[in-house]
Amino acid sequence: MVKGNTAVKEYPQSEIDQLNYLMDEYGEEIKRLAFTYTKNWQQAEDITQEIFISAYNHLNDFREQSTIKTWIYRIAINKCKDYVRSWHYTKTLLTNTFYQKSNSLSPEEEYLESEQKEQISKLILELPIKYREVIILYYFKEFSLEEISATLSINLNTVKSRLRRAKKNLENKLEREGGGYNG
Repeated sequence: MVKGNTAVKEYPQSEIDQLNYLMDEYGEEIKRLAFTYTKNWQQAEDITQEIFISAYNHLNDFREQSTIKTWIYRIAINKCKDYVRSWHYTKTLLTNTFYQKSNSLSPEEEYLESEQKEQISKLILELPIKYREVIILYYFKEFSLEEISATLSINLNTVKSRLRRAKKNLENKLEREGGGYNG
């Protein structure tokens, strides 16, 4: 099997060990991704469980044509899209999901930075899903454009176009709200 971008010779052999490995390696990332779709932590946790159950049930179907990371994200995105299509969900504020705090800032600087990040996170969640998912995968999950294309099963130029439009949309929203982001 392939881990991340490289082959792993000592990859766990039993399916249970493989599932545990996937959950340890990608569990938090997948839960955060699910939250960006659901905007509800409890629902994100439930969907994350469904994602790993599905991955476990299809471990033998993994053909190594992509990385394990791309494969598990593809399952996650499909499950999240199914949720969004099948349920009416309520909006909630994003609470420090994508960012880690820096201890080198003064309390005032930390507060201002957290306010900016919360504003941007809120704006990202307001984007249409097709723009939100490319922004999150590219900037927060550090996927390459090619990985995003493979994960979302869309053309590379479509990824570039959506990314460009999403950034422009965010810039316009920031300008309208009188806020700016300097980071």
